[in-house]
Amino acid sequence: MNSKLPLNCISFFVLRILHVCTVLVFLIVSFSSVSFGASQKKVDSKSANLLYSQIDRRVGQIQDKVIAWRRDFHQNPELSNREFRTSKIVAENLTSLGLEVKTGVAHTGVIGILRCGKPGPVVALRADIDALPVTEEVDIPFASRARSMYNGAEVGVMHACGHDVHTSVMMGVAEVLVGMKEKLPGTVKFIFQPAEEGTPAGEDGGASLMVKEGVLENPKPDAIFALHVFPESDVGTISYRPGGAMASSNILHITVTGVQTHGAMPWGGVDPVVVSAQIILGLQTIESRQVNVTVAPSIVTIGMIHGGVRSNIIPETVEMTGTVRAFDKDMQKNIFYRITRTAEKIAESAGAKAKVDITEGTPVVYNDPIITARMAPTLERVAGKNNVFVTPPKTGAEDFSFYSEKIPGLFIYLGSRPKGADPKTIAQNHSPRFFVDENCIPLGIRAMSYLAVDYLTGK
Repeated sequence: MNSKLPLNCISFFVLRILHVCTVLVFLIVSFSSVSFGASQKKVDSKSANLLYSQIDRRVGQIQDKVIAWRRDFHQNPELSNREFRTSKIVAENLTSLGLEVKTGVAHTGVIGILRCGKPGPVVALRADIDALPVTEEVDIPFASRARSMYNGAEVGVMHACGHDVHTSVMMGVAEVLVGMKEKLPGTVKFIFQPAEEGTPAGEDGGASLMVKEGVLENPKPDAIFALHVFPESDVGTISYRPGGAMASSNILHITVTGVQTHGAMPWGGVDPVVVSAQIILGLQTIESRQVNVTVAPSIVTIGMIHGGVRSNIIPETVEMTGTVRAFDKDMQKNIFYRITRTAEKIAESAGAKAKVDITEGTPVVYNDPIITARMAPTLERVAGKNNVFVTPPKTGAEDFSFYSEKIPGLFIYLGSRPKGADPKTIAQNHSPRFFVDENCIPLGIRAMSYLAVDYLTGK
């Protein structure tokens, strides 16, 4: 019997040994990877919790200061493109924190850039700073008594939409993040924007002008976040909506031209008043009968109508002005076409003429679905899962849309209604009785800080 194994047997045993070794190595590496991954998750979770704790602690330290800022801004409101005092205070504060500060953007806007301790993405946080031509009727010690000129008329001035809260909250966020910058990657760009409420007649401004002047460049943000106080929800809550969150807003102007005649003999002319009434009713069939209401809501409203000089003269012209709201670009274009067709054909049927002008204003506020899904857990983390909810679309407009057209954005609503208050008695935004419960402010600072930190750290 031969004591030597054949060569093929030796090869077989060698291959078997190598196979066994390979399997063992794979198992060892896999086990190590799983263990390392679990360990890394624990480390990441621990690191994140430390950051959250630091945010919460710093918010507690500065919230009284932020409330004081808010009361000062509320008592000293400034109209769109006239926010000189407000922007000066913001710029001085950001400069004192060591941020790179640029002023005079879109007239009175302020940009602050916070470069953190490590390389990373860029996130933008936006606050609007202007007030409204509204005379305040709220009985609070820091109520506004300010007066100003607006489109040639003297008006009261009030922060009747909460921009005083937005501004002070974002100044607070800057203070919080500056104290943590060495532990964070990336860059935070703070945008304090004027004229969100719209500019005086004949002026340019707001988010569209800020974008034109390069607010989204050098450095270019990868995403942008903003909040808005919301009196329809209790303090302690946050709401949002993926996709179309707030409507586009467009100004509609229709001029109807007839033939002037005596009011007692209407057959002697063409009555533009009656034609205008028919057009107004016809416009209401666009939403109810002509577009698919299951796709997205839409609104056509005529808010002003002017024509004539006395009771017994049928005038030559009538002018109507209104607003068009939509949540879908294709539907918006479809509605524009149907408005023009409806007005022109109704006028033509009576022997009159209708001229339709539609001025495109703010686009749809669109919350990027990917960013929204990614940051939803952050909102739940900061406010508690039961205090965060998806809200229906809102037919109000917001020029944050000019930013979210260019880069992914998320626009959230901060509940500002006092707990236990009757929702039926709460004044809405733009009311002279608009009121913000200041208990919402700490959550606002925490929410924007958490969003920034989680985005920068890849949470």
